[in-house]
Amino acid sequence: MLTPRAPFATAALLLALMLTVGARADEQTTLVKVVTNMGDFIIEVRPDRAPLTAPNFLRYVKEGFYTNTLIHRVVPNFVIQGGGHDAATMNLKPAHESVVNEAGNGLQNKRGTVGLARTSAPHSGNAEFYVNLVDNPDLDPLPTRWGYAVFGRVVQGMDVVDKIGETPTGAVGPFKQDAPLKPVIIESMSIVAPGAAAPAAAPVNPAEPQKILSPK
Repeated sequence: MLTPRAPFATAALLLALMLTVGARADEQTTLVKVVTNMGDFIIEVRPDRAPLTAPNFLRYVKEGFYTNTLIHRVVPNFVIQGGGHDAATMNLKPAHESVVNEAGNGLQNKRGTVGLARTSAPHSGNAEFYVNLVDNPDLDPLPTRWGYAVFGRVVQGMDVVDKIGETPTGAVGPFKQDAPLKPVIIESMSIVAPGAAAPAAAPVNPAEPQKILSPK
């Protein structure tokens, strides 16, 4: 685990990030801090570009849904993925309804961007998210296929994401492959800058685990 930053240094960092975001006054953004057992990173969420997917993600953050969930999938030179499975039981947590796929919003699956994981069904994404370790144009939409909706990007701590992306993987519990052999746990996620309100909704039963296509 990385050594925690001093409070002053953390406050200065967040202030700098907020000022950077604030420079784009015409855009609505929200910063989310992700605390893991391998270090922290910060996601800039874009409700202005993903008006369904971003509020959906922020709702889970505000509800504390991601506390003690797993980064359960790590594919080097592709993505890390998590946010849906309980760290203690490895079971898929009950999630809210799925959201409409917003892959056509103009945000591309570039290195460091954050997207909504889903099954092969295009509108099946709910809680699980992924971070691109490299540029992944195969996840972007084409006229002949649905893509994977990007709703934000990592603006601080990409070194932590890269470190997670290098962790040894294999078959663990219910995961047949690509699971970290030593658990990578999302300890908490919290909003550190103002953003769009997340609507309330009743949770539904767990569905098929969210996944994104394997790299070619």
